[in-house]
Order: sequence, then structure tokens, then C-alpha cells
Amino acid sequence: MPARPAGDKVAARIFTAVKSRFVRAVLVSLVIVGAVTANAFAAAPRVLAVEFKNDVNPVTADYLTSQIDRANRDHYSAIVIQLDTPGGLSDAMRDIYQAELRSKVPVIVYVSPAGARAASAGVWIGQAADVLAMAPQTNIGSSTPIDVGGGNIQSDLRRKIINDAAASLQTLAKNHGRNAQWARLAVTRASNLTEYQALQRHVVDVVAPSLTALLTKLDGRKTVPKGLVLHTAGAEVTQVHMSLWKRILDTLIDPNLIVLMLSLGVLGITIEILHPGLIFPGTLGAISLITAMFGLQVLPISWSGALLMLLAAGFLLADLYLPTHGALTLAGLASFTVGALMLFDPAGSAYSTSLCVVLAIGGTIAVLFAFVITKVIQARRAKPQTGVEELRGEIGVVRRSLDPEGIVFVHGELWRARSANGPIGAGEQVRVERIGSDLRLDVVPA
Repeated sequence: MPARPAGDKVAARIFTAVKSRFVRAVLVSLVIVGAVTANAFAAAPRVLAVEFKNDVNPVTADYLTSQIDRANRDHYSAIVIQLDTPGGLSDAMRDIYQAELRSKVPVIVYVSPAGARAASAGVWIGQAADVLAMAPQTNIGSSTPIDVGGGNIQSDLRRKIINDAAASLQTLAKNHGRNAQWARLAVTRASNLTEYQALQRHVVDVVAPSLTALLTKLDGRKTVPKGLVLHTAGAEVTQVHMSLWKRILDTLIDPNLIVLMLSLGVLGITIEILHPGLIFPGTLGAISLITAMFGLQVLPISWSGALLMLLAAGFLLADLYLPTHGALTLAGLASFTVGALMLFDPAGSAYSTSLCVVLAIGGTIAVLFAFVITKVIQARRAKPQTGVEELRGEIGVVRRSLDPEGIVFVHGELWRARSANGPIGAGEQVRVERIGSDLRLDVVPA
């Protein structure tokens, strides 16, 4: 086998060296591009911004807790609750702040926009957050529990509720490194602070004019007590608003609407009982009652109030059949008014029925039942209108001449009749004077 020339060997070595360097350069380039791409993705955090401009109740609590679960499930960098609430129900509030405490994703509560407030239950939601921030021209506080009518809870029950609420809010503030002393004052003295007062007293962590500024300011911050590091600068923000269906459900649990639906339900079914076959009143009444039942299921109710309203319905129905001349209607209206005002349980909530609304509904029911009872009394005092007695005074038409006896058509029927005033020809009108024992009518010309 002939030997390869020395020049060919040198060329082969050069080609091999160049090829190796090219492959290494390509690999290094790929590594660099991959690192840059990964770094670019890592530098684009995602934040879920949830608008909460509502009362705190089971419907809105379900909406908010589901969004907290979504942030954890979809691995968002943080969730921001844009809070503006007057407060609400303590049980719903507890569901929300427990969801905040167990969240693995940082929860930021931002009291915004300008003019917003975090009052009553809103303070618990704020203090349970990993970061509590406020926008300019906002306020926080006034967390004293009240009864369902908006007044003070009395005596020993008040002390129990106040002490329990104060301890609950204190421990939330203390464990998140905030002012626990003010938290107690918010409950016992209804203390309320503006955004800069809250920042100076270390009630909140940050004041920021906008969501973007807030996310920039919080970047790199380590939360207490979870120890989560926030990566929020330049985040991609996903805005979330309450769905139409949730807004409808939130409207249906308005106490005044519930009382109105109960009233329409009772009236509709009452009319259907009095006039079977009308269909529409009974259908409307059933739908109204079922709609009201949803609200009663969601909100805490007082059974005393519910029983009084049920008693009112019984009184109103009974007065249509018993000769009380309106006495039971008055009793029913009194029971309805007191029951409607007592209907919702004093559980430290702001949910109550308006006295003006209750009186307006009661007045409308009074007018309707006064009209019905008047008609019933008139019917009872009228002369009997049953059997042949109702023929007396009726006008009929002669079908076979009366001379003196013949046939008349009266009240949709043919009757034997006789005339005491001489012959009456066919087609003439007559009036019934008397019904004889033989069921023969005595008639005279009309």
C-alpha cells in the first residue's frame, strides 16, 4: 500500500482541528443562548391581581379563596388582593384569612384605589397578608363587632365577642411583624388610621400610589413569618374581576331583597289558594320563595325572626276565613315587621334589613289584605246566592208564550213559568218574582 504524502497528513490534521473548534464554538453558543433564554423567563414573574370591592360574605369569600387557590395551582409569583370593603360576616372573613395563611404563594393586600377602605372584617384580611399595603387617601380600622342592626352588642356577650376578636387580630398582626397594640385598639376602641398614620405606626408595610409602583417597591422583600422572597419587579399582571354570576348571587343575598322575596312568595301563594288556576301568582310566589331560601341558606338567620314571619303568614291567611274583621291581619303585620327586623342573626355582621323597606312592604301588604277582607265581608253580608234563590230578580226571555203558562230562558237554563198579568208573547223579557214549590217560576213583564 503506497504511503500518503506528508502534505495530505498536515491538511487532515488542520481540518480535524478546525472541525473540533467549530463544534465546541457551536456548543458554547447553544449553552449561552439557553442560559440567556432561561434568565429571560426567570426575569418575567407573573402576578395575579384580584379586585375585591365587596362586602365580606360567603359568596365573595368563595370568589376570593378560589383565586388564592388558583395562584397556588398555577404557580404565580404573588397574588395581590386590591381591597375595598366595609366588612361583613365573621365566618366568611375567617375563610378568607385562613386561605391567606395557608397560601404557599405570597399574598399581598393592597387597600386601593384612592378612597378605598379596609374596615371591620377587612382589617383581618389585611393583617393576615404576607404584605399589607395602602394607596394614598385610604383608611383602615374600625373593627369593633356590632350586632345585626348596627348597634352595640350588650352585656356579657359583648365582652366575650370583643375579647375573642381582639385576641384574633392581635396574633395576626404580631406574627406578621406589625403593631399588635393598635390591632387591639381597632377592636376595642374602633381605631381608624389613614395610610400615612398606619405606615408611621407600623400597621401596614408599604404605601404606594399604584400597583406597578407597589410591585417595584416590594421586589426582593422577604415576608414574615413565611420567609418568602418576593420577585415582582416588571411582573406580568393578570387582572381578575368578579364574574357576572357571582355578582348576581351577591345581589340575591341582600337582606332587603330576601324580605321582599319572602313577601312576594307569601302573597303569590295566598292568591293562588284563593283563586286556583290563575297559575301566574302561584308560579311567581314559588320562584320568589325559592330565591329567598338561597339567601337564608347563605346568611346566618335568627330563628325567632323566621318563626315570627311564618306566624305572620298564618295570621294573614286565617283572617281570610275567620270572622275577625281584620284583627288577625293587624297581628300578622306586627309579626311580619318584628320578624323581618330580627331575621338576621347578630353575628358581628353588617347585614340587616332596613326599617323603611320593612315598613313599605308591610304597608303594601296591609293595603292588599284590607281590599281582600273588604270583599270577603261584603260577600258574607250579601243575601244567599245558591240554588234557585239566585233566580229571584233575574231577567229572562220567553221562549214559549205564557198564556198563562209557558217556557222562559233564564240564567242559562229553560224553566217552566206562568204569568199572573195576562199573556206574554215569545221573545219578550220577563222578571222572576217567585219560585214555587213545584219549581215553576212566577214572572212579570220586565
